[in-house]
Amino acid sequence: MKETDCQKALEISKKLAVDAGRKIMEIYQDEKQFNIEYKADKSPLTIADKLSNQIIVEGLRKAFPSCAVLSEEEKDDRDRLRREFCFIVDPLDGTKEFLKRNGQFTINIALAYKHRSIMGVIYVPVSGDLYYAWKGYGSWLRSCEGKVSRLHVSAATAPGEIRLVVSSSHGCRQTDKLIEKKQFRELIRIGSSLKGCLVAKGDAEIYYRYNPTMEWDTAAMQCIAEEAGAVFRQMDDSEMLYNRENVCNEKGFYIINDWKNKI
Repeated sequence: MKETDCQKALEISKKLAVDAGRKIMEIYQDEKQFNIEYKADKSPLTIADKLSNQIIVEGLRKAFPSCAVLSEEEKDDRDRLRREFCFIVDPLDGTKEFLKRNGQFTINIALAYKHRSIMGVIYVPVSGDLYYAWKGYGSWLRSCEGKVSRLHVSAATAPGEIRLVVSSSHGCRQTDKLIEKKQFRELIRIGSSLKGCLVAKGDAEIYYRYNPTMEWDTAAMQCIAEEAGAVFRQMDDSEMLYNRENVCNEKGFYIINDWKNKI
């Protein structure tokens, strides 16, 4: 991929996310299609995951045959480790939320260049909101009405102002201790990569994730959060890199609106 293809990559990723979201909503609105399988790690897999993956991965490979693709629902091709550019895809982030029918699921598409996330696209099929960012060009939200606005993190740093966002389906002891230790203005429970989007748009200040995640859970969210002014680090304060041999984010991570809010 040449640098001149960057805008093309963003536009195609946005279109594929919306197309995949349309297919997901067809299934979401028809309970007869809620056939559930379980993967080796006991996480659920639906026909919506599979069809969304097919739309996105086939579209990316057709448009950018020289780029690697790493997807949650594809067998990992280690040839990607030799490539400078790698698309990282979660065709349905928040399958548990999809099955709960609470609308808190997303489609995540990112592009990593030399192990760093340089593009992020997150689409919310139920609301029609489309979050996207490109390294150095800001973070944006296109609403279902077509209104486009630039995202900026909140400026709140004072005690009593801070809102903490946590997973609605993946609790852990460390998060519980954090809630007990600190007084937060608000505790927001929500699924999928929407947590990072809330920090990016200024609707929350802190998101700490102690449990392991995978590259496709964080790559798009990281670019969108950082381009909105957020700090995104692994729990040991190191940089999160992508297109790694081990695709598990074992160290956890945090997203904060300001270094002053680091816990």
